[in-house]
Amino acid sequence: MIVVDTNIIAYLYLTTTYTSLAEKTLQVDSKWVAPVLWRSEFRNVLALYVRKKALALNQALAIQQEAEDLFANHEYEVPSMTVLSLAAKSNCSAYDCEYVTIAQHLRTTLVTEDKGILKNFPETAMSMKAFVSQT
Repeated sequence: MIVVDTNIIAYLYLTTTYTSLAEKTLQVDSKWVAPVLWRSEFRNVLALYVRKKALALNQALAIQQEAEDLFANHEYEVPSMTVLSLAAKSNCSAYDCEYVTIAQHLRTTLVTEDKGILKNFPETAMSMKAFVSQT
């Protein structure tokens, strides 16, 4: 089980330079977990793609549903006190610290490409490349 942030989810479902690495990450560990926040963040990414006409609305809806199916029963609420404490100690947003909080609580790895998270939480977070290469 690993925690993944919204960017990793987007890389899995949208064609990017990171897509093949996201697919490898899923092959290495297919139990992905995230805070409930991921839904809103991912919808925002999909809305941007729709506005830019990179996706049709029906495609975005289908992708959102597929992603929600992947995370069924693998979403967590996070305690505000922990999130705000981590945000206060780092240069990361409270949004980012939700992912860190879950990874620390579950004693697992947060897989992310976010440089701020990787820098501020090296004991908790690692890049996809590092995660895939450790197996």
